[in-house]
This record gives sequence, structure tokens and C-alpha cells, in this order.
Amino acid sequence: QVHLVESGGGLVEAGGSLRLSCAASGRTFRNDAMGWFRQAPGKEREVVAAIRWSGGGTYYADSVKGRFTISGDNAKNTISLQMNSLKPEDTAVYYCAATSRGWFLVRPEDLHDYDDWGQGTQVTVSS
Repeated sequence: QVHLVESGGGLVEAGGSLRLSCAASGRTFRNDAMGWFRQAPGKEREVVAAIRWSGGGTYYADSVKGRFTISGDNAKNTISLQMNSLKPEDTAVYYCAATSRGWFLVRPEDLHDYDDWGQGTQVTVSS
């Protein structure tokens, strides 16, 4: 069973930075797609960024392009999300997600293509 644990959330002022991490365990990750999603109060869960575990593929939502960077560390079985120039509208619970289906077999922006989810970490950006 895949286990995903997020960390790094918190409260930051607009314009600030945070780095989220997701520790993954439970199986061997190869060409899996790993993603970060977020859900603000009263809104649907949406993709933030996704990465191909083995490298060579990333996806970013338009709203975060140029501000957020997703990366992976295969040796530590973690993925990270570096968030810069944060805005109040980035406030949400951020979730790590994984799917065993290969990167080229899923739509990285579609939350329904992901099988495993972490418990989420709160990010709050004050204005």
C-alpha cells in the first residue's frame, strides 16, 4: 500500500516562499506520475504540478507557471514543490498524489487518474 506524507506547509506573507515535500513509500516508483493538487474552501480540488518519477516530464497549472517548481529525489523517495512569489489565492490544502500508471498513460492534470493521496498540508498566504 502506497503511503504519502506531506510536510512543509504553513503561514507566509504574500510574495514569500514555501517548500512542500512528499515522502513516498510502499512500492517501487518507476514511470509513475506524481502530482501536487490543492483545494481551497468551497472549491474543487485542482492540479498544481505533476512530475514523471523517472524524470523527463513535468506539468504545471497556468496559475503557477514561473512561480512553482516541482522536483523529485529518487534516492530519498520524495517529491518537492518549491513555491515562490506566493499570492493569497494560493491559500489551500495541498495534497500529494501518485498513480502507478505510467506518465504517458495518464492526464497529469486529472485528479481521477491518481490512485493514492496524502493527508494534505495547509498553506496560508496572508495579504
